[in-house]
Amino acid sequence: MSTQTPGARQEIRWRKIFGSTTVHVILILFLLLALVPFITIVLTSFKDSQQIMKGAFRLPETWHFDNYIKAWAQGRFSYFFRSSVIVVIPVVTVSTFFAILTGYAFGRMQFRFKRVIFFLFLLGIMVPLILPQIGMSIAFGTFWMYGAFAEVPRDLEDAAIVDGCNSWQVLWRVLVPIVLPAILAMMVLFFVWTWNDFLMALVLVSSEELRTLPLGLAFFQGRYTTNVPLTAAGATIVALPVIVMYILFQRHFIRGVTSGAVQG
Repeated sequence: MSTQTPGARQEIRWRKIFGSTTVHVILILFLLLALVPFITIVLTSFKDSQQIMKGAFRLPETWHFDNYIKAWAQGRFSYFFRSSVIVVIPVVTVSTFFAILTGYAFGRMQFRFKRVIFFLFLLGIMVPLILPQIGMSIAFGTFWMYGAFAEVPRDLEDAAIVDGCNSWQVLWRVLVPIVLPAILAMMVLFFVWTWNDFLMALVLVSSEELRTLPLGLAFFQGRYTTNVPLTAAGATIVALPVIVMYILFQRHFIRGVTSGAVQG
């Protein structure tokens, strides 16, 4: 039987309400800090040079949708978009496949020099050697999937082996469906990192037609420094696929991040 007085229960309830309200206010502030710059860029992309002088946060008096057409055509973003897609698809696909295999090996198998080899893989996060983008992604993916596979109860694997499954079948039929949220979260990270990569493209790409979107945007901004709406339209074009990708997979991404994928 509770011995709390009505006054004490009321105080506890108000403390919970205050704590919950404080948390929500803080989250809203962080949300505004993240959204305001993006909203400002999007609004700017629909204005002309005269409207910008009247205030960055004001709605456009006339919505200039043609800014996007001009940015796409004059900035040759069709070539840059194609190059980014050509880079992203193999990087995400190959990195995910090998990260699953290496993560499974380190998370579920026992072999000599396992810890030493695992730390050698982790060095790839800092110093990728071969095919830089894939090398770095596989190195991180190995660490990520190692934690995900390590969290799966060993009994499930043992039961599958008793039923006649070999290691390959255990991996793809039993373990992969369980850690699928972690895999999808990892793929989102690979996509964002590869899509937004600037330094690798700057160092390795010399042809204009082979530039990726972030690199193309940098050169585009250099040519149209004074045309802020056109530059804002180009920036929105570059950022939009990443935003769409996150919106489509946000539930899986959150589940993957919070399901112990980086533990172990």
